[in-house]
Amino acid sequence: MATAQETTAQRKQQRPGGPGSEIRRHELAVFLRSRRERISPEQVGLPRGRRRRTPGLRREEVAQLSAVGVTWYTWLEQARAIQVSEQVLDALARTLLLDPSERAHLFQLAGAVDPTPAASCPTITPALRELLWALDPIPACIQNSRYDIQAYNRTYSRLMGDLDAVPPEDRNLMLLVYTNEEWRSSVVLLEESMRMMAAKLRVQQAAHLGDPAWKLMLKRLRTESPEFCEIWERYEVVSARGKTKQFRNPYVGLLTVDHTDLWLAPELGTRLVTMVPSDEETRARLEKLYAMVVGGEQSGSGSG
Repeated sequence: MATAQETTAQRKQQRPGGPGSEIRRHELAVFLRSRRERISPEQVGLPRGRRRRTPGLRREEVAQLSAVGVTWYTWLEQARAIQVSEQVLDALARTLLLDPSERAHLFQLAGAVDPTPAASCPTITPALRELLWALDPIPACIQNSRYDIQAYNRTYSRLMGDLDAVPPEDRNLMLLVYTNEEWRSSVVLLEESMRMMAAKLRVQQAAHLGDPAWKLMLKRLRTESPEFCEIWERYEVVSARGKTKQFRNPYVGLLTVDHTDLWLAPELGTRLVTMVPSDEETRARLEKLYAMVVGGEQSGSGSG
C-alpha cells in the first residue's frame, strides 16, 4: 500500500524542465547513494546483521530513519522527476549525517532553499562579524525573526552553555530553550522566558505564514516539546522589547544583563542582540568568561 508521501509524489511528477534539470536529478541521485553507502549501520544505531552486502545503509533504512516511503526514496536515487520538500531534504540531511557544505550541496541539487540556520545568510557581512568580536566581552549575537542564531561572538558562545557544540541547524533559541537541557538549566525564570519568546514569535509569524522555514521549525517544536504545544495554544502576543535577564552560567556563575535589540534589517526581522552587564560583578564575570574562551582557543591551537 502506497504511503501518503508516495501518492503525493505521484500526483506531482514534474514535466521535463530546463536542459539542466535531468542532469541535476542525476547528480542528486549519485550524491544520495554516495552518502548512504559511506554510513555504517552502527553510526545510526542499527544492527549490522550477518547478510549485509550493501556498503553502508540500505535504501529502506534511510527511508525509515527519514520517515519517508521506501518507494519514494528509491525514486530519488533513480533520478525520477519528483518534487521533494524542504522538510524531507532536512530529514535526509540529518539521516545521512551531512556536514554544512554537504547539506548546502543537497539543497542546491534539489533546487530548494535551505530553511534552517545552517544556510548562509547574506545579511551577515564581514563587517558585522568584526563588530560582534569587537563587542567582546559583552555577549552579542545576530538573530532573525524566528530566533535563528546566525552569528555570535566568543562570550555569547558560552553564555548559556557551549553553543559551538550545538549543530548549526539546531542553533535556534526557541529549540534550545524548549528542548536543550543545558540551555534550559541556565535560564533564570525559565517558564516566563518561554512564554515571552513564544508570544513574540506569534507576532513575527504573522508575516511568514506560508514560509517553509517557519513551518519546519514549528513542526519540530510541536514534535519535541509538549511545553511548547501548551504555551503556543494560548495564543499570547507581545511586541519585542528590551529587559533585564539573568542566567546561571555553568562556568562563572550568575549573570545579570540588560538585553537590547538593535534592528539591522527590520523587513527580515534581523537584529543584533547585546547583553550588557547590569552590575560590576556581572561585568567581571563576563570578562572572566571571555578570557576562558580565548584561553581555550589558544590552548587548542597550541596542541594542534
